[in-house]
Amino acid sequence: MSEIAYQPQALLQPEHDSAPVVARLSSVKKRYGDNTVLDNVDFAVRKGEAVALVGPSGTGKTTVLRLLAGLEAVSGGRTEVSENTSVVFQEPRLIQALRVWKNVLLDEAHKPGAKDRAREALQDVGLEDKLESWPVSLSGGQAQRVAVARALYRRPDLMLLDEPFSALDAFTRRSTQSLVLKLWAKYTFGLVIVTHDLDEALILADRIVILSKGRICHETRVDLPRERDVTSPEFNALKRDLLKQFSLSLT
Repeated sequence: MSEIAYQPQALLQPEHDSAPVVARLSSVKKRYGDNTVLDNVDFAVRKGEAVALVGPSGTGKTTVLRLLAGLEAVSGGRTEVSENTSVVFQEPRLIQALRVWKNVLLDEAHKPGAKDRAREALQDVGLEDKLESWPVSLSGGQAQRVAVARALYRRPDLMLLDEPFSALDAFTRRSTQSLVLKLWAKYTFGLVIVTHDLDEALILADRIVILSKGRICHETRVDLPRERDVTSPEFNALKRDLLKQFSLSLT
């Protein structure tokens, strides 16, 4: 792999940023048998920071997310992650036999006042009127918004998104991206999103991390005002630079 110079500590711990770290991987390795998926990865996310993980397929992006979510154990190194972490997967994963509000709450549906909390979470994603609906009646975009409401319900310190917009049409994808940004600004959780889409990474992230062959090969900050104009010269200059770094990561 070509060497690409970058300064991870300067990016991960800027002097002006005193927000607490809500997730950290330290010298992490992950193996499946003889296959090394992650090799000595150092990665951190602060509360209120939005980070996008991009890179070729099979390079370890989803593995990083699964380690942060506690769905996998490391083969070496150390993980430190807030206990209050939520995940939104590529599919909504709604339970068809439960009404929408119970899909938001799952095993907490029996708690006093829980339905009101579910209503509040659904209101946040614009679906309060679907409180008593069945999942089968929802569109794809609405189902994914319910998944976001479920992740919001516990007011997480860290939210993990695993390509959650990839199955949506272009209009619904853009509106759902805007929704996530609105919620992120309102609740200031740390946000990590895995995506193959550089436009999406540039729209959502403060920092973009490129992985290749199980290692972080490049990181860049995105110092553009929100909401970001994908037609602006600044946006497209950053995109060209990322495409160049992405191409280098393949060599």
